[in-house]
Amino acid sequence: MGEAGAGAGAPGGPEASPEAEVVKLLPFLAPGARADLQAAAVRHVLALTGCGPGRALLAGQAALLQALMELAPASAPARDAARALVNLAADPGLHETLLAADPGLPARLLGRALDPQWPWAEEAAAALANLSREPAPCAALMAALAAAEPADSGLERLVRALCTPGYNARAPLHYLAPLLSNLSQRPAARAFLLDPDRCVVQRLLPLTQYPDSSVRRGGVVGTLRNCCFEHRHHEWLLGPEVDILPFLLLPLAGPEDFSEEEMERLPVDLQYLPPDKQREPDADIRKMLVEAIMLLTATAPGRQQVRDQGAYLILRELHSWEPEPDVRTACEKLIQVLIGDEPERGMENLLEVQVPEDVEQQLQQLDCREQEQLEQEQLERELAPEPWVERATPT
Repeated sequence: MGEAGAGAGAPGGPEASPEAEVVKLLPFLAPGARADLQAAAVRHVLALTGCGPGRALLAGQAALLQALMELAPASAPARDAARALVNLAADPGLHETLLAADPGLPARLLGRALDPQWPWAEEAAAALANLSREPAPCAALMAALAAAEPADSGLERLVRALCTPGYNARAPLHYLAPLLSNLSQRPAARAFLLDPDRCVVQRLLPLTQYPDSSVRRGGVVGTLRNCCFEHRHHEWLLGPEVDILPFLLLPLAGPEDFSEEEMERLPVDLQYLPPDKQREPDADIRKMLVEAIMLLTATAPGRQQVRDQGAYLILRELHSWEPEPDVRTACEKLIQVLIGDEPERGMENLLEVQVPEDVEQQLQQLDCREQEQLEQEQLERELAPEPWVERATPT
């Protein structure tokens, strides 16, 4: 979630220094302060978060951060305060300062995000999604999740809120998905997600087709991709207990009309798709889907399972259609893995193969040349004159 919109209006005189203004704001943010003055104070805080120096000034103010969190939930100032916290958390350079000033901030934001009655839970989730992109605050958040009751862990509550329609009637909670994706970069979170006894991944799979939010779809796909790094779980993920591959392929499929022989090679959910079937519109999500499938082909059994489920057919058509160069390149690499010869003995697991240093340098040089070529092609497209099109004259 990007920076929230900042309003205007500040108590105090125009000649006051920024530090003095912050000190003057605290009495107006206290419980029981006049509503109009409290609203003006919070609007001023929100305005300060619209620029780097303002965010740097506010991030180290522990009393101010706590006051923003304690505003009455039903009030308009609480909404602006939540947006101010989103803006502060969006600045990676301030994460260390925020945690030093208020070590309990991740836990309090988590409580707000998972409170089904909190009106600004979406903003709390967005602040956490921003904050958890960096290792230190992500670790602090994992600690807060682990501190929950053992019978109802914080991660379980997060997944339940994400997967339960109407969990919070006043907040859609789309940003819980990128938050979960960030957390899934940590081994402890992946261990929870991939626990066969918890049935977590299975609950996330339908959200790869969630129609109302690319934020939710992207966060869930990012979570699944991170889980696919755990190659020891590939057989389970691709097997009947989870059956992850159709959920990764379906967003990449279009309205293609395959032959009867080809159709029989596809999973049932990918057969005879309607003529108006649309591919995932977000290029970043399409790339993550392709990368997740690539990870599932890291081992020989995984490659065979992906081949047996007709993935090549969907990827072949995607490659022909794909307008984004980097997604098309990722698709090409995956197709080469699926149609290429099997690696020699001892190198079957592609995630564990040790690449010689000279080969790695050659590959890096090839990647650089490929990136330069893609950038040149993009520049040529941008500079090319647009074709003249006759437009109807409005009446």
